[in-house]
Amino acid sequence: MTSPQSTAPEEYDVIVVGAGPTGENVADRTAAAGLRTVIVESELVGGECSYWACMPSKALLRPVAALADARAVAGSREAAGGALDAAAVLARRDAFASHWQDDGQVKWLRDTGIDLVRGHGRLAGERRVTVESEDGGERLLVARHAVAVCTGSRPVLPQGVPGLAEARPWTNREATGSPAVPGRLAVVGGGVVGVEMATAWRALGSEVVLLVRGHGLLPRMEPFAGELVADGLRAAGVDLRFGAEVAALERRAADGGPSEVTLVLGDDERLTVDEVLYATGRAPRTADIGLEQVGLHPGDWLDVDDSCTVLGVDGGWLYAAGDVNHRALLTHQGKYQARITGAAIAARAQGRPLDTTRWGAHAASADSAGAPQVVFTHPEVAAVGLTLDAAERAGLRVKAIDHDLGAVAGASLYGDDYRGRARAVFDLDREVLVGVTFVGPGVSELVHSATIAVVGEVPIDRLWHAVPAYPTISEVWLRLLEGCRG
Repeated sequence: MTSPQSTAPEEYDVIVVGAGPTGENVADRTAAAGLRTVIVESELVGGECSYWACMPSKALLRPVAALADARAVAGSREAAGGALDAAAVLARRDAFASHWQDDGQVKWLRDTGIDLVRGHGRLAGERRVTVESEDGGERLLVARHAVAVCTGSRPVLPQGVPGLAEARPWTNREATGSPAVPGRLAVVGGGVVGVEMATAWRALGSEVVLLVRGHGLLPRMEPFAGELVADGLRAAGVDLRFGAEVAALERRAADGGPSEVTLVLGDDERLTVDEVLYATGRAPRTADIGLEQVGLHPGDWLDVDDSCTVLGVDGGWLYAAGDVNHRALLTHQGKYQARITGAAIAARAQGRPLDTTRWGAHAASADSAGAPQVVFTHPEVAAVGLTLDAAERAGLRVKAIDHDLGAVAGASLYGDDYRGRARAVFDLDREVLVGVTFVGPGVSELVHSATIAVVGEVPIDRLWHAVPAYPTISEVWLRLLEGCRG
């Protein structure tokens, strides 16, 4: 699969740097178009999502939701009185992370006809990439047509906090891959990673304190989403503290046991835990990939057009897809961009013009119009498109239609005392939906219907004829559409 070390240039049609889901999908599309493709990876083939993010985190969270659903219904509630089996949950998580081995992904590359070069890839000029292997060897790869940077993002830790480095804080990698349940866990950050990991580890037996600098959770979503998730976390026993600032940390050996971390909060309160997770944002993995060799600034997000062609580099040969371009830091959007990128590379290689009109074959239009997201807390949050505030700030004339999800027959059957909320943001001028948010148990499976409505810009009068099955939670669509037509 990997050819021997060589100082002579090795020529390919396409070089992809980064073998996460985005890079794999770019390579798949270009290889399918008949372009000889190589992918460069310094860690595990499959990337962050497969081993340290989406798959292991959702494997941790799925048992939490399953048990909560069982306990929400009389009859099954009586049979579901015990706690989660933490060992079994962690073993299942390990299986979904392929035990942090990438043999299966490497086989897929081989079967697809894509070459793999392991090592750290750096741009070395136009259409040129050097790869440094772990043993210090170096290879030069040259692309006839394109180089695609798909190196993703990394967690960001705050600067200037005394004792932070010595405290050895968790990031998403340690939080999703820990081999044991910490007795006491502090989570710093109220975004998606913070609330999901607080949900998972609390259910597995940790005493969890969630420290949030601001005064709400999930700040980029509708305010009621964060409020309902906060209620769910408190009900599960999470100690939720808003307006919390961590001024310093100290890790020291505990008496007769493993080390522990003391957090000094802004009001000089001291909080001692076994582990602390920082979930305080992401930065691009571009600091050491040779951007300076093509006139770009190391460490920056890569600006791209809708075809994911990097701006500021002449010739249309350099692409950036996935987290690294900062358009939408979501695995499914990265894979979507990869499909667009692969099609654009193939078209240019074949001498065909690009269709970069809105919703064209070579335009990632959905990044701005309809990127869906699910937060797998209890309750779940599922959203697509614009929030009411974002729509108003964009200058749209809109109306928000809210409905109590618990009042829908299907929701009351789903769980006793079901609690949730739905909002549709209706563009009054175009008479289409521009955003939809659902909060409640089981709503993750509703988001694709909302995505079709938003991305397809389906007129409300036509949506009225899309009849939801009775009795399902999807009947909330009738109530939302009534509000739009009223």
